[in-house]
Amino acid sequence: MTTLESLRQALPEYAKDIRLNFGSLLGPEGLPELSAAQKWGSAIAAAVAARHHALTAAVEAEASTHVDAATAEAARTAAALMAMTNVYYRAVHMADDADLSRLPPGLRMNALAKHGIAQNDFELFGLAASVVKGCEGCTRAHIDGARKHGVATPAVQAVIKLAAVIHAAATVLDAAPAAAA
Repeated sequence: MTTLESLRQALPEYAKDIRLNFGSLLGPEGLPELSAAQKWGSAIAAAVAARHHALTAAVEAEASTHVDAATAEAARTAAALMAMTNVYYRAVHMADDADLSRLPPGLRMNALAKHGIAQNDFELFGLAASVVKGCEGCTRAHIDGARKHGVATPAVQAVIKLAAVIHAAATVLDAAPAAAA
């Protein structure tokens, strides 16, 4: 049994739906709308964004059997950039200040263009992290970017579902030890 499967099985009974969704989405037949690179890169980005060390390590270990190192690194890059940009753009949006929104961010984001993989895949990885982090503007921007680069709506939905389930699994895994105590 893989570490990822062990974590899935560790989800408590109250999270049965999460456990079942996790298995069906990340199983061999799950998410046929996505290529292996899109599926596993999005899973890595979502896991990094969800900030659960054991889940991230398990997703990355399983992903390494399906994707190359460049894809995994691009997924981590997308998650790292979204950790910064999701906070920045969400704050600017919440401020609802026209002057503030017109200012350039002034943050280094070169990896948005220099990540070494297909742009459509990188947009999906950014989408996965942005969904987990809850940034409306970044979620919209990555959906628009994915569509601009030829990604169909069912593939966009698949990444959103995957990000939601990975986030839920991380949340439950964090809470499970506390619930048992």
